[in-house]
Amino acid sequence: MPTQIFFGILAMIVGLNLASCASAITSDYGSSNTLNQTNWLLTELNNQAVRQEPLITLSFENNQIAGTDGCNRYHGSYTLSADKISINKNIASTMMACPEPISQQAAAYISALMETVSYKIDGQHLLLINASGKTLASFSKQSMELGGTSWQVLSVNNGKQAVVSTIIDSKLTAHFSSDGKLSGSAGCNQYTASYEVSGKTIKIGSVAATRKLCMKPESIMEQEAQFLHALETVARYRLDGTRLELRTVTNALAVMANPLR
Repeated sequence: MPTQIFFGILAMIVGLNLASCASAITSDYGSSNTLNQTNWLLTELNNQAVRQEPLITLSFENNQIAGTDGCNRYHGSYTLSADKISINKNIASTMMACPEPISQQAAAYISALMETVSYKIDGQHLLLINASGKTLASFSKQSMELGGTSWQVLSVNNGKQAVVSTIIDSKLTAHFSSDGKLSGSAGCNQYTASYEVSGKTIKIGSVAATRKLCMKPESIMEQEAQFLHALETVARYRLDGTRLELRTVTNALAVMANPLR
């Protein structure tokens, strides 16, 4: 056999073997076990059940973690190697004061994050494990489904590089139906639009609204215009516990809401 043909065949065999190995690696640590683009709700901390309210949440996205510890919102960074995880101990958080039991649980949770060295995903559950093999925290996967959910808006991007709380005595709502329709109250008028979701991205179609004029509460019409405009800027969404965040293509917060009660 000519030398060139022999080495050509050999190169093909090596390439196939490498592809096979890559496939095996993907199978072991691929999409079924990846943490990226996942959101979780804490169910147990140090083998003890946690309070149902307020919820403690954890999300992973592009080597960043974020969520609420039940008292404050936090964020940080992490790196992965197979089933090993290293969470940067420089976790930043807001500085709200909370009742002692909630503060203690929050501190224990953040401490557990810092001690974590490995993780395991078992179906809809995530376990964070320390160097001794002890499970520090257990989570259940949070549904990312928008269809069939209803929300009361808490704050809106006013288009002036600021996110402001809704006016007292005003009520802005958003209902995402399962058939791709968005509707609700903009504070004075009713509005409708279509929406499409793909992964964590969302596209809201042209918004149509009734044309009633309201005088109270003060500035209600200005807030309504800001809200409807904010909806048109939405490009992605995030569900974090009981909170819905609608964000722009640059990840700026456009609308924040809680479940409608």
